[in-house]
Amino acid sequence: MVKAAGRTKNPARTSVWLHGKARRGSGRKGDQPSGLDRDRITEVTVRLLDAEGLTKFSMRRLAGELNVTAMSVYWYVDTKDDLLELALDAVLGEMELPDTETDPEAWRDQLRALADEYRKALIGHPWVSQLVGRFLNIGPNWLAFALAVQNAVRNTGLPAYTQNGAISAVFQFVYGFGTMEGHFLARCAEAGMTQEEFYQEATGTIRHELAAHGVMQNAYDLMAARGGDTVEEMWERDFTIALDLMIAGIESLLTRNRPAGAPD
Repeated sequence: MVKAAGRTKNPARTSVWLHGKARRGSGRKGDQPSGLDRDRITEVTVRLLDAEGLTKFSMRRLAGELNVTAMSVYWYVDTKDDLLELALDAVLGEMELPDTETDPEAWRDQLRALADEYRKALIGHPWVSQLVGRFLNIGPNWLAFALAVQNAVRNTGLPAYTQNGAISAVFQFVYGFGTMEGHFLARCAEAGMTQEEFYQEATGTIRHELAAHGVMQNAYDLMAARGGDTVEEMWERDFTIALDLMIAGIESLLTRNRPAGAPD
C-alpha cells in the first residue's frame, strides 16, 4: 500500500491541457517577456526536436535559440514536459483529416487517409513516437484525429465491441511502421547518406557476415520478390500491402458478423 506521504512526494502528472494551464499570460502586461508567445515557443521547440532529437533538447537550449533567458520561457510553461506535450499536439495539426461524417460508405478511403497522415507525422518527426505513450494526448489536434479515427471505424459497420480492436490493429501497426521508417531516415541523416547508400552498405555487410546462415536465403528470396526500384518505393509497397491486409481483416469480420440472408 502506498503511503500518503509517498503520494504527496510523487504526484501523478496531469496534462498541460487541464487545470487552466493551456493558456498563460494573465499577469500584468509588464510581466510578460516581450517578443514571445506560447505559439512561437512551441514552433521553435518542434524545429529543435526535428533537428536535434529528444535527448539533446533542453529548456536552456530552447532559450538560447529564442535569444531569451530560460526563466522567460517558464513564464509560458511550468515544465519541460508541458512544452513537449504542446509540441506533440502541434505536429498533429499538420495532418489533413478526411471527412468521416458525410459518406460512411467511404470508410476504406477514410482509414487509408488517416493511416497515411499518421505515418507522415511519425516519419517527419521521429521524436513523436517516443512521446505518444507518455502523455494523455488530449490537445485539440490529437482529439480531432482520435474522433476521425473513431468515426471511420464506426463507419465500417463493425459491432461496437470489436471497434477498439480494429483501431488498435490499424493504428498500432501504423505507429510501429512509421516509427521504424522514421528511425531509419534519422540514421541515414546521421550517417550523411541517402536511403539508397545506407541500405546498400547495411545489406552488404549483413550478407557478408551472415552468408552461411540459413535465414539469409529466405531473406534473399523475399527481397527479390519485394520489388521496387528505390528504398522509398519498398517502404511504400510494404505499407500499402500491410494496410490492405488490415482492411481485408475488417471486411472479414463484417462478413462473419453479417446476419444470415443479409445482402453483400
